[in-house]
Amino acid sequence: MTIRILIVDDQALLRAGFRMILGGEPDFEVVGEAEDGARAVEAAARLAPDVVLMDIRMPALDGLEATRRLVAGRADGETPRVIILTTFDLDEYVYEALRAGASGFLLKDTPPEQLIGAIRVVAAGDALIAPSITRRLIAEFAARPSRPPAPPPGLADLTPRELDVLRLVARGRSNAEIADELVVSGTTVKSHVARVLMKLGVRDRVQAVVLAYESGLVQPGA
Repeated sequence: MTIRILIVDDQALLRAGFRMILGGEPDFEVVGEAEDGARAVEAAARLAPDVVLMDIRMPALDGLEATRRLVAGRADGETPRVIILTTFDLDEYVYEALRAGASGFLLKDTPPEQLIGAIRVVAAGDALIAPSITRRLIAEFAARPSRPPAPPPGLADLTPRELDVLRLVARGRSNAEIADELVVSGTTVKSHVARVLMKLGVRDRVQAVVLAYESGLVQPGA
């Protein structure tokens, strides 16, 4: 299966670099580029990419709003998966981008092999956040004014073990790390995660992380 990729960044040099890195993969096809969010939305509707590599700070329409529009869906009901690429220290919208529906969050200086792996993971329907981004997500949430959390539908349906798994997912743990901590198999963890996502009505781990913090299930710094 060929993974169709759209590269979105306002810097032509970075777009060229990403295209060069990804062009050598036999299962990747870079179907287009865009220099701002507005052109990204138009290009995605025309080119139907599977994965969009999205910068945040761009003219005309930033990556946050572009992500929100992309995951809202096309007329045929299909939506691309969005990986946000950030410079970390400059971007202020980590939390909002995840709430907008991004499926992944990586630093722009991520090694090429990790970027390639991330695209395959996201294209397969999973989601990921770099550990350093998870820490920033927690910090961003902690800095926000506290509001009384409203338990989302489905949270009460989780078993104690599923709640444990959700808390660990919210801490940025991988399936292997969760398996080690709970002393269970990786297959068991994968099954728990799938049931958590189904019961909460979220599409991937990223949305589950956001929900865990918004509901107060996990407290930043705890």
